[in-house]
Amino acid sequence: MRLSNSFIPTLKEIPNEAVVTSHRLMLRAGMIRMLSAGIYSFLPLGYRVIRKISEIIREEMNAIGGQEFHFPALNPKEIWEQTGRVEAFGDILFHIDNREYVLAPTHEEIVATTAKGQVQSYKDLPQIWYQIQTKYRNETRPRSGVIRGRQFLMKDAYTLDATEEGLNKGYMLHDKAYRNIFDRCNLNYFVVGASSGAMGGSGSEEFMVKSDAGEDTVAHCTKCEYAANLEVATSKIEAKARDKKSEEVKEISTPNVKSIDELCEFLKIDETQCAKSRVYIVDEKPVLVLMLGNDEVNETKLTKELGSAVRPAHTEELIEITGADAGSIGPINYKGRIIADNRLKDANNLYSGANKNDFHLGGIDLKRDVKNIEYFDLRLISSGEGCPNCDNKLDVFTAIELGHIFKLGTKYSEALGATFLDEEGNEKPIIMGSYGIGVERVMACYIEQHNDENGIIWDKNLAPFQVHLMGLNMKNDDVVKTSESIYEKLTADKIEVLFDDRTDAQAGYKFKEADLLGMPLQIIVGNKKLAEGKIELKIRSTGERMDVEIDNMFEKVKELVW
Repeated sequence: MRLSNSFIPTLKEIPNEAVVTSHRLMLRAGMIRMLSAGIYSFLPLGYRVIRKISEIIREEMNAIGGQEFHFPALNPKEIWEQTGRVEAFGDILFHIDNREYVLAPTHEEIVATTAKGQVQSYKDLPQIWYQIQTKYRNETRPRSGVIRGRQFLMKDAYTLDATEEGLNKGYMLHDKAYRNIFDRCNLNYFVVGASSGAMGGSGSEEFMVKSDAGEDTVAHCTKCEYAANLEVATSKIEAKARDKKSEEVKEISTPNVKSIDELCEFLKIDETQCAKSRVYIVDEKPVLVLMLGNDEVNETKLTKELGSAVRPAHTEELIEITGADAGSIGPINYKGRIIADNRLKDANNLYSGANKNDFHLGGIDLKRDVKNIEYFDLRLISSGEGCPNCDNKLDVFTAIELGHIFKLGTKYSEALGATFLDEEGNEKPIIMGSYGIGVERVMACYIEQHNDENGIIWDKNLAPFQVHLMGLNMKNDDVVKTSESIYEKLTADKIEVLFDDRTDAQAGYKFKEADLLGMPLQIIVGNKKLAEGKIELKIRSTGERMDVEIDNMFEKVKELVW
């Protein structure tokens, strides 16, 4: 492709809204332009990369027996109501046409509806269906360029099975395919245990890349490779040791003391002597949650243990439920369900709120004073805590989710009536799995990991073009003739070439733009080298330059790009 008649609008100045590396470079390199918050146009250079990523995904999905579909993005709302996901997705779900239709953020419902009545027998199973389709999510704060947008391209796949064994096999096939895809895209990734969230189901894993631009937080052990999303991560950390002798409960006046730190300063005690109390509403009923010291409640873990969606009690509700404001709440004389984190198991001589403003209680013995208390792992872990699987410490950092695989089970098939007849003629719900990859995220994550101060560094698998050919003085007949000959020869050999044939651009500008765009190999045709019968080659990833004889150049180029 000739640069002189191409639309690659590179930028010198970076828009203020671009704060992450991939977003800035995609804008500067003329790959994308923002239409509205979270909505981007992919320009020709960027779309070439999207197509290459999509083709890698297709090849690996087809290799495991996947069949490509194209499901509608416009869905009747009633189908989503049958699975309860209109409420589960909440405001993220786009509603249109007097709210009778939704724009699909994923396609489990439509897959189950398609299978209903068409998949009739166990002999029709297993099936692997996939698509590469535009999805819509009404993100309240779209950010980081294409990493979190309102409209995005996703590969979503679905397995349909008759047995749990079949589901497990399909799940592992996708695990392998995903590793192949991300390896071919030259991404440094890791796999974490994760929460299924609004998707539902049992097993769930995320494929992640470490990045300051990440919207997820993960815990990772470099020794044993334990990794988990912070929503479900666990760690080794000491529980509160039980003192040999329990003190009597005593009331203490604590004026204007609201936080654990303020209580510790006021009483000159350590935070591990405190039981922090929080009230959550579950199915319209209050539950008191106790945490040790400044430990934070992991609301994903809490939701899992309680079996329903939870929310913190509102300020006005606390007075009605406990008789006190936040900061003065505690377990003694609390009438309702009480649960506590495992670090507080049977702990004694604790301080907590007295359920009376500006008062706390000391000497609390959870074993003695709090009947029917239940214990669970409820805490949000922190960096530096012990790995649950080895003697190493955990590192907690932000990461970008590339892909997510789920064992859905029968949630959607039961809700939508997608059944089959087993070998005995019994009607059973189809067992489903769901597997997603954010295509644009793969592109952004690659750029996050492969760039330098000059621009993007593409490898041969994802590069928009394999070669960036530059004629340094396109008013010189020899430069023009040689450059045109090289372009025609490489194009005929099926090598993708971006040919900078502009006559009005200076050599320095062409060099800078070539580094910004980042094609794997640069071919530089200039007067001085031509006089010696040579052409200059530059490898973008290393900066290595070499002069080659014109007659030997084509073999060298093929060696470098293939």
